[in-house]
Amino acid sequence: MKIRVAFVDDHHVLLEGLVSLYSEKSDLEVVAMGHSACDAVRIVEEFQPDAIVMDLTMPGDTFAAIEQIMSGFPTTKIVVFTASNMIQPAIELLEAGISAYVLKGSSSSELHDAIKIACRGETYVTPGFATKVIVSMKTDQLRRKNQPSPARLHHREEQIVSGLLKGLTNREIGQAINISEKTVKHYMTSLMQKLNVRNRVQLVIAVKNRTVPRDRLADSTQSHAGETRY
Repeated sequence: MKIRVAFVDDHHVLLEGLVSLYSEKSDLEVVAMGHSACDAVRIVEEFQPDAIVMDLTMPGDTFAAIEQIMSGFPTTKIVVFTASNMIQPAIELLEAGISAYVLKGSSSSELHDAIKIACRGETYVTPGFATKVIVSMKTDQLRRKNQPSPARLHHREEQIVSGLLKGLTNREIGQAINISEKTVKHYMTSLMQKLNVRNRVQLVIAVKNRTVPRDRLADSTQSHAGETRY
């Protein structure tokens, strides 16, 4: 059975080249292509490919798109194909659950291998770069162990966190706990500052690394669903 794959990149010539090249592979079926973070989400919702190969530096919030895809369509494997060789974004995305991180400049066979490995349920990182990522991840783990206890979240923040862990959008979180989308965004910003992160993917990782009882969080969005909107 062929692997159904989609490609998303805002460099049109590169994208067309990828689609043309991998359409000729006997084990792949290219089902869609796009040019932005919004396109990536739309494509996954519409086609539900086995894998989506996407750049990081595209119009829109690619980190939020990745988080949304992983939450809503966990069977679609995400293969990041990027020119960025910065360690920290790679670590954050791998910890969040992407299946592969491939640097542009890699051979076509390497990207092909990454797609196949991802669809087998394994993780792939460009050789050489992978060693740097592993070393840095181990260093981060040691640093986290030595950090003081995480800041305590108040009740409303726990409600926001609960929705975030369920993969809800800001609007859906607001509807669930009866507050405005603008207020949810305010709390998201506050949470990012409190947990010292820069985006939604990092926030999900930080929350998952906390020792906050999940059952209490799950109950919080329901027990106060009738509160007044503000």
